[in-house]
Amino acid sequence: MSRAEVRKMTPAPVRIAYFNGRFLPESEVRVPFRDRGFKYGDAVFDTTRTFGHRIFKVREHIDRLYRSLRYLRIDPGLPPATMADVTEEVLRRNLPLLEPEDDYWVTQRVSRGLDPSDQKIFGHEGPTVIVECVPLPLRERAALYRDGIRVLTPSIRRAPPEALSPRVKTHNYLNVIAANLEVKARDPEAWAVLLDTNGNLAEGMGSNIFLVRGGTLYTPREQYVLAGISRETVIDLARGLGVGAVEKDLDLYDAYNADEAFLTSTSLCICPVQSVNDVRVGSAIPGPITRQLSDAYCRIVDFDFVGQYLKRLE
Repeated sequence: MSRAEVRKMTPAPVRIAYFNGRFLPESEVRVPFRDRGFKYGDAVFDTTRTFGHRIFKVREHIDRLYRSLRYLRIDPGLPPATMADVTEEVLRRNLPLLEPEDDYWVTQRVSRGLDPSDQKIFGHEGPTVIVECVPLPLRERAALYRDGIRVLTPSIRRAPPEALSPRVKTHNYLNVIAANLEVKARDPEAWAVLLDTNGNLAEGMGSNIFLVRGGTLYTPREQYVLAGISRETVIDLARGLGVGAVEKDLDLYDAYNADEAFLTSTSLCICPVQSVNDVRVGSAIPGPITRQLSDAYCRIVDFDFVGQYLKRLE
């Protein structure tokens, strides 16, 4: 039998996930259809990424996960240190499947589990806990670093903190999903950034927005957004570089008059914004402050994530 025939007969390696105390092939992770996370979005999650196959700020992401769990009164049944160890182990088991120039999203998901009436049927009590990883969409997002992101603000407003705190990272993303659907119907390549109920800039689906004006960095107040770890990293970097960083209410007037704008997210880190509602922002992509912060971000992660994306354009 030839080597080619042997390779053809050898099962393709599959990614492994952690599911309620066990490490399983992803296809064997089967959540009951009556799980409250599926029925109601009664679950929380958090996601970090790797840089050059090294996980970034896993402790900070897990700390935020546990703040979300406390807000929803879900006991994951694991202390934070164990969740961090499980996360590292999931990554370790899956790294051999990753191409050398690719990286992973790494995610922890915890639902409240089954209602008492369903627990006997499915043979599980307590929360549902999953840790999994998936390759970053580098090729799909590469052009954003060359051209900048076109931001549109939909008519749908971000849920206000008096209804449900935007600072909790839940599985119920319908507010921002509906906003994204509206924006994609107008421009399939645009990204939605929602306004809050006061007409101020809030956030996108998994992204925070920053404006630069007069050499100072501005971003919406934490009370109205999910305070991203990337957002926090950028604020710390800015202050370390002597760039002022201010959290305040920002409306579309501020966006249209900004010198620069960019989005932060776990996967993008920092990505320049080309326009807001078709109003051009600045004269260069990226602007000088955005470039300075991107370079500083690359230094602290010891990895050129901008180059990682741009290579996918070649």
